[in-house]
Amino acid sequence: MTEYFTNFYTLILELEQKGLVTRTFRRLDPQRQQAVLNAILDEAAEAGPADLNIRRVAERCGSSVGSLYQYFGSRANLLAFTIELVVRTTVDTFNAYRPYLAEMPLLDALQAYLTGGMEWTREQMGMARFFARIAYQGDPVLGEQVVQPIATVLTGMVRDILQAAQQRGEVRPELDVDATARILNTLLIAVADAQLLPYLNTYYQLTGDDLDPERSMRALLALVANGLAAEAPHA
Repeated sequence: MTEYFTNFYTLILELEQKGLVTRTFRRLDPQRQQAVLNAILDEAAEAGPADLNIRRVAERCGSSVGSLYQYFGSRANLLAFTIELVVRTTVDTFNAYRPYLAEMPLLDALQAYLTGGMEWTREQMGMARFFARIAYQGDPVLGEQVVQPIATVLTGMVRDILQAAQQRGEVRPELDVDATARILNTLLIAVADAQLLPYLNTYYQLTGDDLDPERSMRALLALVANGLAAEAPHA
């Protein structure tokens, strides 16, 4: 937790130097900073970043509109600050896990990738809802700013896992790692998002009263094991 706040403070200081946030915000206590950030994320997730309303953000965090302008200077800065904070925090967090996942056996690594990602999402639900709104809304500018860098890291994590597994002889040597990583990552994202976003599960029908998430996870790992393994697994 101490490391998290240290990194958070360092990032805020960097964004202050870029002119996206003011010293006034940096000097707030961490709980107040988090309240403001949560309010921005919640409002952007519900209304969409393009329609973010400063007055409603102020109401959500119990601040005045004037205070928000003291913190950010403008609505554009407020949104730019939030975007950079979300992207940098998420990318740095995921990158930190890449070498550890690559060292794990293939199926253990994929399970850790999926369950760890879902756990992080639940802990950082504000950031996750903000990201999901942009990812599924289809705004090309915000997609390039927010979705692409995070998605690139996620695909890279799965590629690292597959490359390491191939070097260990766990998957077929002729496997097209790059193409398989993209397909597998798409599948993993769909499985995770269907559990985190109920409206997607309505479409995907991944889980329900007759099929729990653990059973779906076992089926997914069995599918991967049989599809990628260097040798067919024994019954």
